[in-house]
Amino acid sequence: MSKLPQWVGRLGTGLTRLAHRLESQQAEMRGREGDGDTGPRMPPGPGPGPERGAEPRPGPGPGPSEERARAAESAEGRKSPEGPESPASPETPEGAAGEGETARPEQPASVPAPPAYAPAVSARPDPVAAVPWGVRVAAEAAWRLLVLGGTVWVLMRVISSVQLVVLSFTVAILITALLEPTVTRLRRRGVPRGLATALTFIAGFVVMGLVVWFVVWQVMENVDEVSGEVQAGIDDLRRWLLHSPFHVTEKQINHVAKSLREAVGANTEQITSAGLEGVTVVVEVLTGILLTMFSTLFLLYDGPKIWNWTLKLVPARAREGVAGAGPRAWSTLTAYVRGTVIVALIDAIFIGVGLFFLDVPMAVPLAVFIFLFAFIPLVGAVVSGALAVVVALVTQGVFTGAMVLIVVLAVQQIEGHVLQPFILGRAVRVHPLAVVLSVAAGSLIGGIGGAVVAVPLVAVANTVVVYLRGYSQENALRAVPGPHGATASGTAPTAPPGLPPGEGGA
Repeated sequence: MSKLPQWVGRLGTGLTRLAHRLESQQAEMRGREGDGDTGPRMPPGPGPGPERGAEPRPGPGPGPSEERARAAESAEGRKSPEGPESPASPETPEGAAGEGETARPEQPASVPAPPAYAPAVSARPDPVAAVPWGVRVAAEAAWRLLVLGGTVWVLMRVISSVQLVVLSFTVAILITALLEPTVTRLRRRGVPRGLATALTFIAGFVVMGLVVWFVVWQVMENVDEVSGEVQAGIDDLRRWLLHSPFHVTEKQINHVAKSLREAVGANTEQITSAGLEGVTVVVEVLTGILLTMFSTLFLLYDGPKIWNWTLKLVPARAREGVAGAGPRAWSTLTAYVRGTVIVALIDAIFIGVGLFFLDVPMAVPLAVFIFLFAFIPLVGAVVSGALAVVVALVTQGVFTGAMVLIVVLAVQQIEGHVLQPFILGRAVRVHPLAVVLSVAAGSLIGGIGGAVVAVPLVAVANTVVVYLRGYSQENALRAVPGPHGATASGTAPTAPPGLPPGEGGA
């Protein structure tokens, strides 16, 4: 029984070979009938013959017997299950296949449609196409705003950590913008750069130190007089309230005074701690003054070198635009500082003269305060004017206080509508809303120092943004290819009538 499968396999193989030989003989007979050959027929078999794909040997052309042998061999190769299968053509005419071949079924050209009773299934749309255009735009803008907000938050955290250094360097830049024109004038007169820088630096800080010393000296000299006048003014205010139409009673006034005394007593510990913290504040102020002085000195002497070194930190593709925006930003900052100093000086002189003629005590220190507070746009003028009005009201009475208020308002109106547009011009024009918001943000971040440097920083940023926008538009226009061919001939300038070619105006 174990040899039966082998015998059946050999029998099948023999039958297959016999079928192949019969098919070869039938193919040979069809070929001979088609060619009209009546010569002797060569039996097919594995006899010697030309190999498939071999080049023909030179000599007389092949005879009919060789052609029949080749046809038989090719037919055997196509029909043999062990040989390579020849690719079937998509369209086979009737009768082209052999008698023993089975025709292959044709492949359908397309998938048949589903039956009518099948439920309709809608195709799922593309997820990107399913999102509305407005939502996609909002999402694109949202993640960019998140990245920008995160960057600003990190920057603010870094600035808060080194607030003293940042404010000192920013104030040094403002002082440098004020003193740098003097260094330039001295150098034009032949003074060496080092000597011009030293003279300007020493003179500038000596003047600023004298101003601060004068203010402190005037306040200390008049503090006792002002205290007595303030106490007398409070008594006058109390009497006026008692006889005013507001019907304020003595009991109510005493209750308010008692509440103030209790509040002061309850907060004695906090006031003491604040006094201890005042020592730390003094140390920080001295440190900031030293940092400002050293930064100003080196900015005056090596300003161009520092700027060139800063440009090397900028990527090469953006370096040209930043190099063009830098001088314009510096011109804006210089114009702002110079114009603010002139406007503040005019305000201080006119309001100080008014205070002097109205016999208000500490007129000169109040004028100096007005000059210093003028560096805080809008807010500083209001605070300094209110301080002058309060001192006049408490020390000299209601009429003097009203007159001081009129003087302050008149000077500020002249400043806002005449002096600032004429002196500052359009170079540093910033919208009042931007001024108020920048002063508020600067005061929250850096206190009084932040309020002082906020507006010039906004003005410089505005100048830089405007220049870079114009620079990018100009580069985009340069990148557009110029007209050529028929377009160039159509847009080329032509000479006016009556002039020979080539002499037209540009």
